[in-house]
Amino acid sequence: MKQARLILEDGTVFVGQAFGATTDMVGEVVFNTGMTGYQEVLSDPSYCGQIVTMTYPLIGNYGITRDDFESVRPYIHGFVVREQEVLPSNWRGQYTLDQLLKEYDIPGISGIDTRMLTRKIRTFGTLKGIISTSDRPLESLKAQMAVSNLLEDQVQRVSTRSMFHNPGTKERVVVVDFGAKGGILRELNKRGCDVVVVPHDTTADQIRRLHPDGILLSNGPGDPKNVPVAIQMIKDILGEIPLFGICLGHQLLSLACGADSTKLKFGHRGGNHPVKDLTNGRCHITSQNHGYTILSDSVKDTPLIVTHINNNDGTIEGVRHNTLPAFSVQYHPEASPGPWDSGYLFDDFITMIHEFKTSNPKPPRQAVFAELNVSKGELEYAKK
Repeated sequence: MKQARLILEDGTVFVGQAFGATTDMVGEVVFNTGMTGYQEVLSDPSYCGQIVTMTYPLIGNYGITRDDFESVRPYIHGFVVREQEVLPSNWRGQYTLDQLLKEYDIPGISGIDTRMLTRKIRTFGTLKGIISTSDRPLESLKAQMAVSNLLEDQVQRVSTRSMFHNPGTKERVVVVDFGAKGGILRELNKRGCDVVVVPHDTTADQIRRLHPDGILLSNGPGDPKNVPVAIQMIKDILGEIPLFGICLGHQLLSLACGADSTKLKFGHRGGNHPVKDLTNGRCHITSQNHGYTILSDSVKDTPLIVTHINNNDGTIEGVRHNTLPAFSVQYHPEASPGPWDSGYLFDDFITMIHEFKTSNPKPPRQAVFAELNVSKGELEYAKK
């Protein structure tokens, strides 16, 4: 097999076997602790620009299946595994991990000590790295990595370019796409929602024209402060329409309400993160993928109430607005991959929509026309 190298910005070099595309690519090196779900990890847009290390040693054993994608294509910049299975066994499998990475020009490296790499990231934090399958000198690769900036426009890269409709018969929910996973749309469709997906830079006025019953702020990659247009949109529409934020959507809602965010040392990525619900004391095992968090002290002077915390490090995992119909969670209730403990949050969102509509009924048509000072004849005509 062809040789590949993973070089970190601190000078560490890992030598292994290449699979996937034969190219050189720079990214932020992170790790995911999931034992299964590698295809969903690969196709999660929140990994845009990152080189993902899987801590579970055997990856690729059940192949790749069309129906398990969470987005149209992968956006990662590299894949690191201990052992890559070349002969998967799965009646649903359609092709191999190697074929998937080749198709989307993504380099992979196997046969390295992923335990050592993970411990290094946990100790020093996420590091810039480069995967190379070429014979270029080490100094040349280090120079390329040094001048290559990590992406700051990930949301723009992964968001839909235009609005699209996923019809349903019940509540109309506008999903603002910052890198939405397919699981979010499936959960809404499962509940009969009429879903309209809009680009990340859609304004409050454009959303109002769609007459939604609720707005879902999706997950997505990168620093929430790199999406100021979304923060302004949330400020403009908060209180008018019920809001539910997931992952990046949670961070954007918090920033719009006056809180602040910071980068985590090595992030939360995997399907086994314990989260405590402060409203009832229950602990849920959650699926997570984020590198930023909301600062606890910054929430104190905002209208937000902390509803969930991470049992491992105490970071904020959920908030709700004190008076307005808006709440959010840092983790992924749609899972894919991961446990389904938190699927009830979609039901809570639908309940919030119903309660808001009940307490804020639309005025009857006659009252609307009366406010416009139309004549009795015009009113009778309009009623017809």
